[in-house]
Amino acid sequence: MTPATPRDDVRERIIASAAALLRDQGTAGVTTRAVAERAGIQAPTIYRLFGDKEGLLDAVAEWTMATFSAGKVADLDVERSWGDPIEDLRHGWHQTVRFGLEHPDLFVLLSDPRRGRDSPALAAGVHALEERVRRVASSGRLRVSEAHAVALIHAAGTGAVLTLLEHPSDARDPAVADALFEAVLGSIIVPEATAASTEPAHRTAAVTLRADAAGLDALSSAERSLLVEWLDRVIDAR
Repeated sequence: MTPATPRDDVRERIIASAAALLRDQGTAGVTTRAVAERAGIQAPTIYRLFGDKEGLLDAVAEWTMATFSAGKVADLDVERSWGDPIEDLRHGWHQTVRFGLEHPDLFVLLSDPRRGRDSPALAAGVHALEERVRRVASSGRLRVSEAHAVALIHAAGTGAVLTLLEHPSDARDPAVADALFEAVLGSIIVPEATAASTEPAHRTAAVTLRADAAGLDALSSAERSLLVEWLDRVIDAR
């Protein structure tokens, strides 16, 4: 591991200072003068390291999201011991909603596709969601493809947080986010008590097998690829 350099220390101090200002005062509060004063550096240092305010905001968003995503990934091993993949999925949803409400300006920044699509930290967060969905599929409870389920949950989570952020903090109704999540679950999860009678057995079986295809060591790599192609066609057929 490469030791941190004085330049790295200064960069991290600037990002931490800007992140605190963003959290407390919003985007308008992240001025070069305010960040420089808080970090104890000269303003030209910010331009030298980040180019401009937008570059600094990008660095802040990545730094904060990386911390959050690392926590979500670490939770996966803990959740594995709980035994209920749907509750794991619900836990991840609540984490995301809470993060968005606690970091409103940052969440709005990351909701911009031009910023989010190139964010390794955001990609790590999506990967954690994909892993949770894969566990639901492996348990035989997913009625749609994993990719479709991930897209629905991600879109609903973003929409729920942005909708709540339209209101003052004391006027937000958390039941809105809860109801939206339950609606999404209703469209992607096979009800446990009625699974046999309400969902085509072959599609549920295909989704379940698709989730575990990578671990089918009895098949060659080419055979697994072909199997995945077939299963995807079964899952997507309506």
